[in-house]
Order: sequence, then C-alpha cells, then structure tokens
Amino acid sequence: MQIVDSQGTVHRVESPTIQGTSPILPLPTGAVSYRFSKYLTVATGVLAPYVPLASYPDRVEGQPSPARYTLGSFNGSRLALPGVWVASEPAGFLRVGVGVLALVGTFRSTITFSASPQDRLVGAPEQPEYDAAAKLEVGPIFAPSANAGVILVPHESVRVGFSGQLPMHIDSDAVLTTRLPSSVVFDSAKVTGDRAHVQFDLAAILRAGVEVRPDKDVRVEVSYVRELWSSHDVIYATPKGISLDGVIGAPPSVAMPDIEIPRNYQDTNSFRLGAEYGFVAGGYRMDARAGVSTESSAVPEEYMSLSSLDFDKTLVAIGGSLHVGKGWRFDALYGHVFAKETYVSPSSAQIPRINPLKGNAPLEAVNGGTYRASSDLIGVGLRYEL
Repeated sequence: MQIVDSQGTVHRVESPTIQGTSPILPLPTGAVSYRFSKYLTVATGVLAPYVPLASYPDRVEGQPSPARYTLGSFNGSRLALPGVWVASEPAGFLRVGVGVLALVGTFRSTITFSASPQDRLVGAPEQPEYDAAAKLEVGPIFAPSANAGVILVPHESVRVGFSGQLPMHIDSDAVLTTRLPSSVVFDSAKVTGDRAHVQFDLAAILRAGVEVRPDKDVRVEVSYVRELWSSHDVIYATPKGISLDGVIGAPPSVAMPDIEIPRNYQDTNSFRLGAEYGFVAGGYRMDARAGVSTESSAVPEEYMSLSSLDFDKTLVAIGGSLHVGKGWRFDALYGHVFAKETYVSPSSAQIPRINPLKGNAPLEAVNGGTYRASSDLIGVGLRYEL
C-alpha cells in the first residue's frame, strides 16, 4: 500500500501474500414444470446464487493480516432465488415466457475498521491497537425482480433466443456489531446501538443466443450475455443511532457516520459456445457435451479487493447425460475457471479503510497488490419427465 505522512512524503509498504480458503460450495437448484397445453406451461423453482464464501486469516507471519481492512469472511451468508414462471407457444415458430423471482435470505460479512483518529496525532494509519473487528449481518433480504424471454424458430433446425432480467435493489435493515480496539483510549469506551440500514443495486441481465441442429443428434449453440453491473456503484450503510461513547480525548458521544463503500463496477460481456452430441452405447441413450465461455471482469482494476473479486476469465467444461428408462436422465459435468491475474498499483488503488470516526484524512487505499484465483466446478443433476 501507499501512505503519505504528515510532511507529504510518500511511503510504500510491502505486505506478505495472503492465501484465502473456501469450502466446497454447494449451489443447489431445483425446479418443476407442468405443461397444461401448448398455450400454457407453468414452472416454479429455487436456486442458490453464487457467493464466493472465502475466508482470510487474521494474522500472517505473526502480524495482523494486511487484508483485514477489505474482508475477513462471507461465511454464514444464506441466500436463495425462488421464482415462478409461465410460458406459451402461441405459434409454431414462437415461444414466450415471463417470470417473477426474488433474492431472499441474509448476508454476513466480517471486516476490520480502523478507528485511528484521522489526524494521525496519536496513531499510525494501520496501527493494530486501533483495529475494530466488525460483523455486518444484512437481512432479512427481499429483493424482487422479473425476467422474460422469447424463442423464435425460423427453421426446424434453428432456434434464436432473447431474454432479459430486471435489476435488483437491496434495501434492508442490518445489525452491525463491533469489538472496540485495544488502545488505552478505548478502555472506558462502549458502543451504543447496533442497528443500520443497507442499500445497493445488483445488475440487470441481457442474453441472446442461436442454436443450430444440423442433425437430430447434434446441437451447437453460441450466445452473448451482457450484465449491467455499472448500476452497482456504491454500497450505502446508514447507522441508526450507533455511537462510540467514552473515548478518551473525544466528545462524550461520537455518532458513527454514514458509510459509503465505493464499488464503481462496470458492465460485463460474455461470449459462450457449446455443443451436444447424442448417441447410443450399451443399449442406453447418452449425450456428450462440451463448452467454453469467456467473460470480462465487472470490477475495474483500481477497485479490485478481497470483498469484490472478479477477473477476466475463461471457463472450459465437459459433461454428459445418461438416459434410463422412460423418463429419467442423470447429468454430470466438470469445469475449470482460468482467471487472469490482476495487479492493482498502490498509486491507483481506490478502496479506503472504513473509519467510524469522522475526519478529513487523504485517501489511503488498502487494496493495492496482485490478485490470483482459480476454481473447479463439479455438477450432478437428475431429471424426470412424465
């Protein structure tokens, strides 16, 4: 990171590498549909959205972790996306569908505040004695949205699809619990109140794709997805009567100010290609699949941090299906995500420490560094059709 001292001298602080850990993350999905006629099909389902539940150590090489000001853990978050959809085939060449869904559940995050007075008269910017461990639990969350799509069939071997989903607005109460720093100026201090309110927006999504069936056993699909993440520019956290009382050298009660966490996300583009081949082996109907996709990052380099990890990435996947009996199908897949390493220069980094004490200190970003990540995807599925 880069620090400017009281005389205007720039200091560059090097920190050791931080290795995060993540448990195997199940993303269950379930759905059921019923076709009343070609004019009406009704479906309902629920899926778990992807949330990177990574955790990072509190200490590295015997010292407080340099990552503590951007993220400790997302563990304990519980989110789901239930929905209901209806579809119709008003003509042989046209299928349309609409649905409503909502993000529901609770979101938890741990992070460290720096309660060092921003004039730096009594403490350095990252002095551990002024660290205040905090946990934010947002919920219950209920953020509705809607989506719709259309499929055109200009030829029996060609299908063209378009769909869109509205953005989601998170507007929820929260509980903010804080452990006071160990510095002697907080020996007689206490935190009054723990209620807050959180607001932010999640992206709208646009999709388009073409599927070609050159043979009854072969399908090839190419698609484009644009996610409008530029709407996710800031997270607002508004304390409701939270104050620090009894801090030595401060007024008797210091109200915690409104917190604005800059995000400044950008729209993403994704291009996807997949193919499927059906065949019979050992008396069973089988399908073999393979695909590749590439997607740009939603996070500008200067805003990359452990709490907002997103990379330019490529996904390569293979999979298959086994058809058993009249209506059973068993699916499996494996994929690997290749993420592009991202370097954030300390001079351009833009994520500051969160300080519950008001002040006018210059920006001292804590997200400079080199970020690397990769992941493996394993999926299994079961389908039954009457």
